[in-house]
Amino acid sequence: MSDTTQRVDITEYLAIDLTAERWLCRVCGHDIAGARENYKSGLLVYDRDPREIHRPILDDTYEFTFAPDPAWCRIIEYYCPGCATQVEVEYLPPGHPLTRDIELDIDSLKRRHLSAVEG
Repeated sequence: MSDTTQRVDITEYLAIDLTAERWLCRVCGHDIAGARENYKSGLLVYDRDPREIHRPILDDTYEFTFAPDPAWCRIIEYYCPGCATQVEVEYLPPGHPLTRDIELDIDSLKRRHLSAVEG
């Protein structure tokens, strides 16, 4: 990391380079997406059948098996393209667009972080 880089850790696996305004993987440093964009747009996405995680308790002869119905629910896993670290996971209905769970005021973050470094 150079002296001109202002990196701020946001989550366990995500950081923001305030100088370049980019999301970064905290594990490998991979450049994921623009900091003003949804970080999920730069990750690998695995659309998973929920029955792989929540195994049916009853066999398929029964209408209800106590496992999520894949017609109603999918498990969406997000991975860093650089190191394959799982960054996020969520349950969504099939076909649902990517959710945006983090939206930061980048300008305010830059002002606060730079004033803390300078002062």
